[in-house]
Amino acid sequence: MRRLLSAVIGLVVLAALWEGYKAVGNPDGTVLFGVRILPRADDLSMPHVWDMLSRLGRPELAGGRPVWQVVLSGSLFTLGVTAVGFVAGATIGLLLAIAMQRFRIVERGLLPYVILSQTVPLVALAPLIAGWSGNLSFGPYPWQDWMTVAVIAAYLAFFPVAVGMLRGLQSPPAAGVELMRSYAAGWWRTLVKLRLPASLPYLFPALRLAGAAAVVGAVVGEISTGTRGGIGRLIIEYSREATSDPAKVYTAMFGAALLGLVVAGLVALMELPLMRHRDRVSVVTM
Repeated sequence: MRRLLSAVIGLVVLAALWEGYKAVGNPDGTVLFGVRILPRADDLSMPHVWDMLSRLGRPELAGGRPVWQVVLSGSLFTLGVTAVGFVAGATIGLLLAIAMQRFRIVERGLLPYVILSQTVPLVALAPLIAGWSGNLSFGPYPWQDWMTVAVIAAYLAFFPVAVGMLRGLQSPPAAGVELMRSYAAGWWRTLVKLRLPASLPYLFPALRLAGAAAVVGAVVGEISTGTRGGIGRLIIEYSREATSDPAKVYTAMFGAALLGLVVAGLVALMELPLMRHRDRVSVVTM
């Protein structure tokens, strides 16, 4: 409830700042030395908050569904793709972290490339993945466009999990590792009984970052590949009406923001029972 209340207060403050800048800002923007440093505050660039909210209740097209239904449908589609990419990326990151913790040579040889992978521009990578995967198939099932978007989401999601989990697996003190060795515990038992529980405080912040990265990857992937049905496609379509219906553009952005909040909330729900179980185990052990 405290987090929910903080989120609501944050949204209210953001809306107040938006309207405040719109009230006092320059309609043509603030220019310094020929460079615009603050955005335009006119109705075309910054619609009123109530105009954007009211646009959600009006039909997308004449006689069509309300905008909120279209945005919700697109958000659910992107949420499903994001979930697939998030699970795949988190699994890959977890396996890489375990391999790098187990073998020092793997960490030295692989970690620089893991970091280097995140320097590739996503807008350049998305068309390449779409082109490479165009001829793939799983037996009688051809490769679908949403799978390309899921791969892009997984590509961004695996990095924070791999780095954060590696740090967590290496966090147990030397005394704890020596104690497990004195019990004749092998690598696998030490991993399960010591390293994995110790890595949970590092894992969940990494998962929150991975969830946000997966959402960004899914939306950008949909925009870059033109995948239909998701919130990224709506952003493209609504941006074409920016001059005639500027409030409509922001409704799709509301959907993308809501998608990020939902993913963060789901990760937080995963964190609660596991961290409570870890705390109980720690108390019993002490």
